[in-house]
Amino acid sequence: MSRHVLSILVDNQAGVLSRVSGLFSRRDYNIVSLSVGVTEDEEVSRITVQVDCDDVSIEQIIKQVEKLVDVIRVIELGRDRGVFRELALIKVAATPKTRSEIATMVDIYRANIIDVGSETITIEITGKPSKIEAFASLMKDYGIKEIVRTGLTGLCRGNHPIRKTRGQ
Repeated sequence: MSRHVLSILVDNQAGVLSRVSGLFSRRDYNIVSLSVGVTEDEEVSRITVQVDCDDVSIEQIIKQVEKLVDVIRVIELGRDRGVFRELALIKVAATPKTRSEIATMVDIYRANIIDVGSETITIEITGKPSKIEAFASLMKDYGIKEIVRTGLTGLCRGNHPIRKTRGQ
């Protein structure tokens, strides 16, 4: 099994996400990561799905997703074909003594402190999942109070956008 990332353009309508994700669950494929948002065209949304399966299964998934009425286009974003990022918000326990240490690591990882409480600091970090995992691992020593991750999102590299053309 390997990790595959699909970029799916769909009509921006109620129920589309449910139909697409339902296709995965009905066929017993576990979605590792899912992110959805409107594109440059407000009538179109992009669903980025990360799934663990073999190469034969991903071909079947793509064919089945393409058959859904609201789906405009589906492509697999391979490592060489895509640019990927994820966002995480991490709330860390912080004392007056540890705040400067945490702030130094935030700078090193090019993250941002977005909230400071009397006993916590909330950090925003974006990047490859491996960067977020490495940063979160360092923050465990201070005590992670909460963490939330957006899930992977991605685009094609260079001059190769996914166009709003059905059936291509």
